[in-house]
Amino acid sequence: MRRARNMRPNIVSEAGLPTRMSQWWESIPFLTSAVVVVCGIIYLVCLLVGYDSFNEVCFLPSAVVSRFQVYRIYTSILFHGSLLHVVFNMMALVPLGSELERIMGSVRLLYVIILVATSNAIFHVLIALLVAHNPLLTYDYLMNECAIGFSGVLFSMIVIETSLSGVQSRSVFGLFNVPAKWYAFFLLVVFQLLMQNVSLLGHLCGILSGFAYTYGLFNFLIPGTSFYSSIESSSWLSSCVRRPKFIVCTGGNPSGYIPTQTSQNSTTSGLLSGNIWRNLSSFMPQREVSAQSTEDIRFPGRGRTLGAVQGQTASHLHSDSNLQARLLEDSSPNSPLDSSTPSNTQQLSEGRHSVDDVATAAAGVPQNQGAVVSEERIKKLVSMGFDRTQVEVALAAADGDLNVAVEILMSQQG
Repeated sequence: MRRARNMRPNIVSEAGLPTRMSQWWESIPFLTSAVVVVCGIIYLVCLLVGYDSFNEVCFLPSAVVSRFQVYRIYTSILFHGSLLHVVFNMMALVPLGSELERIMGSVRLLYVIILVATSNAIFHVLIALLVAHNPLLTYDYLMNECAIGFSGVLFSMIVIETSLSGVQSRSVFGLFNVPAKWYAFFLLVVFQLLMQNVSLLGHLCGILSGFAYTYGLFNFLIPGTSFYSSIESSSWLSSCVRRPKFIVCTGGNPSGYIPTQTSQNSTTSGLLSGNIWRNLSSFMPQREVSAQSTEDIRFPGRGRTLGAVQGQTASHLHSDSNLQARLLEDSSPNSPLDSSTPSNTQQLSEGRHSVDDVATAAAGVPQNQGAVVSEERIKKLVSMGFDRTQVEVALAAADGDLNVAVEILMSQQG
């Protein structure tokens, strides 16, 4: 029997690609996907209506300075000159923006994008003015350079994400690894060599803005978590907040998104707090790690740490350390105590009371409570066959720890 030539197509393979694309798109957070949609729609509208007058929306330093067209700061990052331009920028934005948005939250990342876009423009204008009006060599080209595209913000995000990740090296297109602090500069050189009509100054200003953010120069411009919470709780944003892809600012440790921030709700200027000069000691700042609790849930109870707890009671225990050693030595089987001697009995009694007082004081419990606990432990060890006098001395030396006291007693008998 012949097999029919026009076989039914594989339904699983046909539904596989749309399903995977849908899953991939759903995994992108709210703000990152919104930027991709806005940039894509703007390019398609310009393509359909035949709009190509990018001189009206690009970032032009001469127009910003002479005609104060500040709107160019933000329109320039949303428009793109070609299909390859917008596709390449959005493909780079998806992993970068998704990572930063999961760390910062959707509203906070939007604020950071606006902040670095503004600082990029300021750096761009200042450098262009400096080059155009310096007394040594006048060069007006940068004042009339028309920059457009989201790549300036992308370079800022690259620097911020690299700083927050804490990695030591990064791979450049899988060809070779470079130190993380030079990664953005290597990308800048590679793009300048491989592509034409690429704004060197626009990308360089993006790198400068990223480092300014990580070094804390913008800390005085960054509001506290209450600012973001009030925006998220507003009625006009409620429909966006309810979306599954929206990431709410939880108000966690700011060191997760600001490497130089030291307090959770601090809005103090980095210029006044001294963070800038401390961070300048290293070229690439690292994310601060919050101090972990000294108590481990795996080992509950009061632990003794060298240089910490012992350091607080060292002055109290030092005076009785020789007495404890002498009492242990006197109570060993090789040199038994003569209980009939009044001086030895009085010395041992005074030594026990002194050591018990110090042990209970170091443990932070009242003396009466410590005596009751010690009496119960003494009875336990006496019931095991040890001498009561040796048990009392061993418990005092072990700070009330039964296990340590048993080891002391066993070593004495051994």
